[in-house]
Amino acid sequence: MLLAGIISMMLFVSAPPTSKTVVGKWKTIDDKTNKVKSIVQIYKKDGKLYGKILKLFKKPDEDQNPLCTECTGELHNKHIIGMQIINGLEYDDGEWYADDGILDPANGKVYDCKLWLDEDNPDLLQVRGYILFVFRTQTWYRVKE
Repeated sequence: MLLAGIISMMLFVSAPPTSKTVVGKWKTIDDKTNKVKSIVQIYKKDGKLYGKILKLFKKPDEDQNPLCTECTGELHNKHIIGMQIINGLEYDDGEWYADDGILDPANGKVYDCKLWLDEDNPDLLQVRGYILFVFRTQTWYRVKE
C-alpha cells in the first residue's frame, strides 16, 4: 500500500502540467511564409492582459531588432523587441478582449483584439485582430521551457 502511494505521488509530481492560462511565452507564425516570426510574452498586470515581443526571427542579412517605422505616436521609430503589442485586455466568458488591444508592428496599425485558448489544446492560442466585422485570426503556439 505504501509503495503504491509513493508511485502514485511520483507519477503525479512528474507529469507535465497542462496549462489552462494564456499567460506565458507564445510563438507567432508569419501568415504568408508559415515561418516562426516572433516570441511574445503575455502577462497579467492589475487583472488585465498585456504582451510584449521578446524575440524576432529575422533572416541573417536583416536588422535583428528593427525600428517600428510604421508605428505612430510614442512608438514611432522604437525598437520592436521589447515593444508592448497587447494592451489591457479584459476577461469575460472565456475570452480576453479590448478595443484597440493589439498592435501589428509590421504596419503600425492598432486593432480591436480578442484571444482565447483552443478548446482541445491549451497550448494553442487563438488571437483575433479586427475592425468592425473584418478580422484575421492567428494561432500562436505555447513555448515550452
